[in-house]
Order: sequence, then C-alpha cells, then structure tokens
Amino acid sequence: MIKSLAHLCLYTRDLAGTQAFYCDALGLKIKFRFLKDDVLFGYYLQVTDSQFLEVFYRAEPSSGAPGIGHICLETDDIQAMRARLTVHGVETTEPKLGADHSWQMWLHAPEGTAIEFHQYTPQSCQYTGEDCIVNW
Repeated sequence: MIKSLAHLCLYTRDLAGTQAFYCDALGLKIKFRFLKDDVLFGYYLQVTDSQFLEVFYRAEPSSGAPGIGHICLETDDIQAMRARLTVHGVETTEPKLGADHSWQMWLHAPEGTAIEFHQYTPQSCQYTGEDCIVNW
C-alpha cells in the first residue's frame, strides 16, 4: 500500500540560499517550481526518480517553520489507504487532487507529526516537471 517516502517538506526563510545549498553544494536539481502570480514560493528538489525534498518559503516562525514541515508517503491506492487507517481509528482528511495534480490526504501521527499521503497521476508535476501554478 505504501510504496515509498515521496517527499520531506522543508520550510525556509531563504529560498535562494536553500537552493544554493541543495543544488550547488549537494548537486540536486529542481524538478518543478510553485508559483503564484508569477512569484516563486517553493520548489521540488529531485533526490531519486520518485523521491523529493519539497521546499517552501516561510518568513515568520510558526509551527514547523523553518525546518521540517511534514513527511509525505507515496501510496498506490489512496482510497484503500484511507480505509485501512479508518479501520485502525486514524482520522484523515478527504482525499483531494492537489495543485501538483497528485491525490493527497493528511493526518497527524500520535506525537503530532503531520503526514501527507500522495498518489501520483500521469499529470503529476513530480512526473511532468511542469511548474505548479496555484490559484488560492
């Protein structure tokens, strides 16, 4: 049911500095960017063919900024994963199609860690590499 770790979300106050570290120093590549009104607010860094670091800008400290925001696990059947979690008494959000064209749902682990589940589609930005334009 769970295929792999899909991504680890990182929050940063410095998108350019974070990009320089992960791309220039570590050699990762940007797979796609998140844009709103032509303004960059995040990007996916490719670690393997299907595993990523998701980086979002956060100016002010909050619960999870800067640092690790959440972990994301890839599933091959998000509805079956939700049914399994429900049987075990775990509450999740309703699965929905995200701005990156991947199915997603959310929950919190007992210690409070935010966990996202992804089910990729053929249109997922993670596959196409196309920038993710958001309208919210």
